Amino acid sequence: MAVAETGGLPDPGRARSLDDLAGCLRALKVWAGDPSYETITRRINGRRRTTGRPEHERARRGTVVDCFKAGRRRVDEELVLEVVEALHAEPGYLVHWQQALRAAVAGARAAAQVRVLDRLPDDVPGFVGRDAELARLTAHGSLVALITGMAGVGKTQLAIHAGHLLAAEQRFETTLFVDLRGFHPDPAQPPADPGAVLDAFLRLLGRPGHRIPPGLPAKVALFTELLAGTRTLLVLDNAADEEQLRPLLPAGGDAVTVVTSRRALPRLDADVRLDLDVLSAGEAEALLVAAAPGLAIGADATAYRRLTTRCGRLPLALSVVAGQLVGRPGWTVTDHADRLDERSRDRRLETGVELALHLSYQHLPTPRQTLLRRLAAHPGPDFDVHACAALLGVGPDEAGAALRGLVDEHLVQRSDAERYVLHDLVGAYAAERARDDERPSDRRDALTRLLDHLLHAAAAAMNTLSPAERHRRPELPQPSATHLEFTDATDARAWLDGERTTLIAACAEAAGAGRAEYVVRMAGTIYTYLDNGGYPADAVTVHTRARDAARQLGDDVAEAVALTNLGMAWWQLGDYATAVSHLRQALAVHRTAGDLRGEARALGNLGVVYSTSGRGDLAAEYQRRALEVFRQVGDRVGEANTVTNLAAAHAQLGHPAEAIEYSRQGLVLFRDLRHRGGEATALTNLGDGHLALDECETSVEWYRQALTIFRDLGERYGECCALNGLGRALAGLRRGDEAAECHRAALALALEIDNPDEQQRATTALAHLVTTGDHDPIGGCRSRGTGP
Repeated sequence: MAVAETGGLPDPGRARSLDDLAGCLRALKVWAGDPSYETITRRINGRRRTTGRPEHERARRGTVVDCFKAGRRRVDEELVLEVVEALHAEPGYLVHWQQALRAAVAGARAAAQVRVLDRLPDDVPGFVGRDAELARLTAHGSLVALITGMAGVGKTQLAIHAGHLLAAEQRFETTLFVDLRGFHPDPAQPPADPGAVLDAFLRLLGRPGHRIPPGLPAKVALFTELLAGTRTLLVLDNAADEEQLRPLLPAGGDAVTVVTSRRALPRLDADVRLDLDVLSAGEAEALLVAAAPGLAIGADATAYRRLTTRCGRLPLALSVVAGQLVGRPGWTVTDHADRLDERSRDRRLETGVELALHLSYQHLPTPRQTLLRRLAAHPGPDFDVHACAALLGVGPDEAGAALRGLVDEHLVQRSDAERYVLHDLVGAYAAERARDDERPSDRRDALTRLLDHLLHAAAAAMNTLSPAERHRRPELPQPSATHLEFTDATDARAWLDGERTTLIAACAEAAGAGRAEYVVRMAGTIYTYLDNGGYPADAVTVHTRARDAARQLGDDVAEAVALTNLGMAWWQLGDYATAVSHLRQALAVHRTAGDLRGEARALGNLGVVYSTSGRGDLAAEYQRRALEVFRQVGDRVGEANTVTNLAAAHAQLGHPAEAIEYSRQGLVLFRDLRHRGGEATALTNLGDGHLALDECETSVEWYRQALTIFRDLGERYGECCALNGLGRALAGLRRGDEAAECHRAALALALEIDNPDEQQRATTALAHLVTTGDHDPIGGCRSRGTGP
């Protein structure tokens, strides 16, 4: 980064990313005389002591050093500002840094939101032309192909169509598709962060969130490993530059990778390069004829040529005009050409895309016009009919009719059976129309309805997915309209998975609109989903916004809840020091506010962090204190989770009898609560405890009960644990054939979900059975604790 000077100081206002800010911070360190990191840390801790912060919140040299490093997707904003103050304590300069940090962090958070598919989007119906390009794309085995060209020239459609042809010929084992948002007109949707894309790809490839390593190089290595030896089709749409692409290109392997971009990307090592121009005159006319076969030409035999010329032969503009031809069968082609000429003269529109969009928009019925305008305000990458209903303030049937009309007009694209997207140029046009044609109050009301729909739908999904924890989620006002309901947990989880990026974007949208209370409620509503689903980076984003929103509201308890949730997100990311810092802050605030339930949550989660970091004695102490408070306030879910965690802590300490006793207590509580996932976890822990005591008959019974529940719930990791435990228990009873069957089933499942721990346990047990047939002396399945 070229660092501009402000009175001799590095200027953070020039930074456009977290890496730029790290470079600016390094320059500031040099400007300040290049003090050592130890000196900077001492200055920070001296100021912290002066302001009365406790000793356990001392800054560490390692975390200070991290502030200066590039390649980080998250930063501790407070610590960065403390570093700046330690180097140059001028108030105005600190404010300048604060503003630059806020902008860079917001950009990083937005870049981390990405939606990927494990299939190709639907093929373009009636695809016409590009024969030479398709021949080059489909003539190779493994390749990297780059398709470039201007906006609207049909890069994405060509990539998708070629992908479907390749898939029909080559039978790919794996297909991955992502829109990298390289040139989205909305600054709130910056180019996708390659680390976030890899994270999403790895999940689609079966890697659970807690098994995805931190850091871009580790993700790249794992991605390459998982694709090795598989026939893979990878479509990377709308790439910004080589830096964004490079981590996403699998090294070696048997892959076909198709990249689209508006830029030439000269440093990309591509086997095939296609620079798309507009369609030829013949191809453009063929596209329109295929869209509306049999349409009368009218008085002007050159009408098709006039239409294609006016559209600049751009595929996007032509597809919009094709929608008009289909939608007005009573018109001749000459009528359409005359109308397009009239609009061009009246508005003096310069581009074929804008002209075609405006003409199509003018002919839309009012509900479709309104929906198109309001879709421009949708914060997520795609949407469904229920979001459209909220934007319009109507029921889903009426909204569905308007949405289908926009699809027929080629203004909205279907991404799969129930979800839709706007092309970025259509979205930009719709946003302009919204600014010109709608009152600001109407736009605000539409956005409010959409945000409320997302919040209430998320709450309904969580109540279906985790009914026993309903009392722990924020109370919501009555919805202003009928909200979604879900038939079962599978249905609820599918909705949450599909809307995850939109829910996170909704928090940002609400924060920008000054709706702090909404941010707090949404974060509290989806906490368990993000936590159990293994989305810690998203959780950091959401709960950081919730913490800031709570501070804005002056709500200390809400701030402490957000700090607790932040602590557990950092714990999942492996940053135990930051997790403990957040949890201790939360504990102090809850105690000051007299919030016992919050105090117990913070205590119990501190125990979870200490247990993971190898401090079983400290973990047990914190869990016992949490258990006492949960029982005092009558929070039975917290009590059940905490005794489960105590079982895990005692198992870690080598106390199987105590682990069994706590597992029994957890089992009773979870059954009373009808919390089946917790029940299966307690049963597995009971099996582990009895297996450690060589009480194999008893272990077999516990594992079989757990196995039944895990299979009912579709929790495959739990099923692996129960199968491996059951196999060891059966081996202890000299029932080697049955034991081997369990371990083979566990191994197959562990390979399917790519869990190396369970793979290792299964293969070790199978090897032992082959050589001796005796009971496996290796300890049982690790106890499976849950956060309180």
